[in-house]
Amino acid sequence: MIDAVIANLREYWMVHSLLVLYTVMLAHHAWTGKRKTKGLADYYVGGRNMGGWIIGLSFFATYASTNSFVGFSGQTYDWGLPWMLFIPTSVALSLFAWLVIAPRLRSFTTAMDSLTIPDFIGFRFDSPIARVFAALIVMAASFFYMTAVFKGIGNLLEVFLEIPYKVSIVIVFFIVMLYTMIGGFISVVKTDSVQGVVMIIAAILLFTGTVSAAGGLSAISEVRSQPGGEALFNWGGGVAVPVLLGTMFAGLIKFAVEPRQLARFFALKGDKAIRTGMLVSTITFGFVFSLLIPIGLYARRIFPDGLGDTDLVIPNLLNEVFGQGTAAFLLVAMVAAAMSSLDSVLLVLASTTERDIVSVVKPRRSERDQMFWTKGWVALFAFITMLISLNPPGGIVALTAFSGSLYGACFFPAIVFGLHWKRGSGSAVMASFGVGITILLTWDFIPGSGVVHEVFPAMLLSTLAYAVTSFMTPDSASETVLNLMDEASHSPAG
Repeated sequence: MIDAVIANLREYWMVHSLLVLYTVMLAHHAWTGKRKTKGLADYYVGGRNMGGWIIGLSFFATYASTNSFVGFSGQTYDWGLPWMLFIPTSVALSLFAWLVIAPRLRSFTTAMDSLTIPDFIGFRFDSPIARVFAALIVMAASFFYMTAVFKGIGNLLEVFLEIPYKVSIVIVFFIVMLYTMIGGFISVVKTDSVQGVVMIIAAILLFTGTVSAAGGLSAISEVRSQPGGEALFNWGGGVAVPVLLGTMFAGLIKFAVEPRQLARFFALKGDKAIRTGMLVSTITFGFVFSLLIPIGLYARRIFPDGLGDTDLVIPNLLNEVFGQGTAAFLLVAMVAAAMSSLDSVLLVLASTTERDIVSVVKPRRSERDQMFWTKGWVALFAFITMLISLNPPGGIVALTAFSGSLYGACFFPAIVFGLHWKRGSGSAVMASFGVGITILLTWDFIPGSGVVHEVFPAMLLSTLAYAVTSFMTPDSASETVLNLMDEASHSPAG
C-alpha cells in the first residue's frame, strides 16, 4: 500500500505539488475568514459588505463546478450542436438574476435581517410553516447537487491520477469540510474569486488544446462524416428537443432561484456593487461557456468510437491530449471548480438547517450557540454526502438538472412574485411547493411525458397554483414588506 502511494507521488509529482499549494491557499483563506467573522451575519453572508468584483467572480465560480467542466462540456459529445444553445441561455438567465432578483432581494433581506432564502420566504409571507418547508427543500436539493459534484471530481482523480474513486471522495470531503467550517462565507467567497480566475485560464487551455488535437477549428465539420455524426448537427438528433431545453433550463434557472447563488446577493454592499457584479459574472459565463460547451463535439474527432459515459470525456482528454504540466494545471483547476461549489452548497445547507429548522423549534439561542452548531452541520452534511457519493445514483448532468428542477418548481414563484407582487400568502407558497414537487415526482409516469422535461410543467403549474391561491386567500405581507415594495418600485435599481 505504502509503495503504491510513493509510486503515485513520484509519477504525478507535479499535480500533487499544485494540489498542496492550492490546499495551503485554502488554509490561508480559512484563517483570514475566521479572523473577520464576528457574528452570524459575517459567517452566513459576509456581513453584507462585499464588493461587486469579488461577488461577481464568486457568483460564476460557485456555479461553474465540475458539472460545467465535466458534465456540460461533455454533453455535446452525445447531444451535439443543439447543446450550444446553453451559451446564450446562460447569459440571459444571468442577466435575469442580476436585474430582476438581486436589487430587491438585497434591499428586502437587509431590512428584514434575513440571512437565508427560507427565512426570507418566512418573513415575506409571515409563514413559519413555509419557512421550514423551504428549508427541507434546500436540504433535499443540496444533497443531489453535492453528490453530482463529488462524482465529477472522483471520476477526474480516478482517471487521471489513478487514485481510487472512493479514496478521492474521502480526500475532497476532508479538505472542503475543514476550510468551509472554519472560515465561513468570507473564506468561501475569497476562495471562489481565485478559483474563478483559475477556471477562466483552464477553459482557455482546455479549448485550445482539444481543438488543436482534433485538427483545428474546422475539424468540427468533419464530425458529420463519422458514423452517427450527422445526427449531432440536427435538432432532435442526439436527444428530443424538449428534453434538451428542459435539462438546460433546469441547470441554468439556478441563477435566479438557488440559495447558494442568491446568497451572493445578500452579501453585496450597494447598488454599484450589483452593477459591477452583473457585468463580471455575465461576461465570464458567456466567455467560459463559449469555450467549454463545444469541447464535446471536438472530442468526437479524438474519440470517434464512443466513450459510453459523457462524464468521461474530459478526464480522457486530460489523459490523452495534454502534456503533464498543462494537464496538471487543468486537473487542479477542476478540483478548484468542484470545491468552489461544494463549499457554497455546504454553507447554505448548514445555515438553513440551523437558522430555519433548529432555531424555529428552539428559538432564543445565543449567536455563539448558533455559530457552533452551524459548523457542526457543515461537518455532518459533508460526511453524509460523501457516503452517498461512494455509490452515487445517476450521471452528473441528470443529478444537477433534478436539483435545479426542484429549486425552479418550488422557489421561482415565491422569490420572483414575492419580490415583485404585493399579493401572496403562506398558503400560496405551500400550494406551489406541493404542486411543484408532485409534478416532478410523477411526470415520468404520465404516458408520452418523455418528450417534455419535467421542469417546464412543474414550474408552470406551481406558478399557477401560487397565483390562484394568492387570489383565494388573504394577503400576508406585513406593513414593512409593503413599504419595501413601494420604495423598490420608485428606485432606479428596483
